[in-house]
Amino acid sequence: MMPACDLVPQHIRSIAAYQPGKPISELERELGLQRIIKLASNENPLGPSPRAIEAVRAALPELALYPDGNGYALKTALARRFGLTREHIVLGNGSNDVLELVARTFLGPESSAVYSEHAFAVYPLVTQATGATGIEVPAWAFAHDLEAMLAALRPDTRVLFLANPNNPTGTLLDGATLLQALEQVPPRVLVVLDEAYTEYLAPAQRYDAVAWLSRLPNLLVARTFSKAYGLAGLRVGFGLAHPEVIDLLNRVRQPFNVNALALVAAEAALGDHDFLERTRTVNAEGMAQLEAGFARLGLPTIPSCGNFMAVEVGDAGRIYQSLLRQGIIVRPVASYGMPRHLRVTVGLPGENAACLAALECALHEEAR
Repeated sequence: MMPACDLVPQHIRSIAAYQPGKPISELERELGLQRIIKLASNENPLGPSPRAIEAVRAALPELALYPDGNGYALKTALARRFGLTREHIVLGNGSNDVLELVARTFLGPESSAVYSEHAFAVYPLVTQATGATGIEVPAWAFAHDLEAMLAALRPDTRVLFLANPNNPTGTLLDGATLLQALEQVPPRVLVVLDEAYTEYLAPAQRYDAVAWLSRLPNLLVARTFSKAYGLAGLRVGFGLAHPEVIDLLNRVRQPFNVNALALVAAEAALGDHDFLERTRTVNAEGMAQLEAGFARLGLPTIPSCGNFMAVEVGDAGRIYQSLLRQGIIVRPVASYGMPRHLRVTVGLPGENAACLAALECALHEEAR
C-alpha cells in the first residue's frame, strides 16, 4: 500500500464510486452478442440534433486550439433564450459538473446538504467528497416529501438538492407547490433545482423556474444537453443563478471545462426546435408503448415525467441478468433503495418492443 493512500481522509475513502449504466461495448466483450439494445442511461434514441452534427463537423479543423474558456457564444445563446445575462450562467462538463461546482463552493466539513431518498446518486457523492454531512430525507410514494425536506434543514445546511422530474423515479412536483416550498428555504441555503429532464414535460406540466431567479437569489437551476438534445457523449450542461452565485462557482471551475466541440454542438442544438419537438413526440409515444406493455405483463410502474420508467419486476437482479443475456441493457436501481425495480429508458418503437419481449421471457424464466 502506498503510504500516501493511508493519509487520504476517511470521507473520501468511504465513498462508493458511482456505477454508470453498462456500455454496449462491455456487453459485447462479455457475451459476444451482435445485436444489443441499450435502454439504461436515459439517452436520446434519436441521437444528436442534426444541427449539432453539422456544427461539430465544421469545428473539427480547429481542434488544435483551446476552446473559449468563457463559452461566450453558448452563454449568449442561453442568455437570449432565458432572458438573462451571461453573468447569470455557468457552464459545466455536463450538469454533473455544475453539481460538483456547487458542492466544492458551498459545502465543507462543517456543513450539511439535504436531498431525498431515491434521488440522483450524484447528490450524496459530491456532498461526501467535500466532507460535508449528507441528510437523506425519506421519500413519499417514491417522490420528494417537500415538507419533510424543509423540516430537515439544519443551521449548518448550505445546499438543498431537488430533482424535478426526479431520476430514477420520474416523479414530478408541480410548479406551484414547488415555488411555495422554495420560498420557505432560508436565504443561507442554496437550492439546486436539477431540471435535467424538464424538456420532456407535457405543456400542462411545465412551469418557469428561471423566472423565479429574480425573487429567489438562493436558487440555482441546473440543465443539461445530454438528454433531450442528444449530446450525452459531449458532456455539456449549465447552471442559471444570481450573478453573485455564478461568480463564486467560476472561481472553482476548471479552465476549459467544456470542450470546443461541446460548445458549438450545444449552441446549434439549442436552436434546433424541430428536433426537440420530434424528441418529445417520440418519447411520449414510446412511454405509452412501455406503459401498455408493462401493464399487459402485470408489472407495477411509477408514473414518469422523464424519458424513462421505473418498473417493479420482483427479483430485479435476476431479471436484469436475464435481459443482458438477451442483449437488452436496462438500469438496476438497487443502489437507489429500489431493489425490486429496473429503470427502462424510452427507446424507438422497435427497441421498446424488443425490451418488452425480452422482459416477458425473463419473467417466464423466473416463474419456472
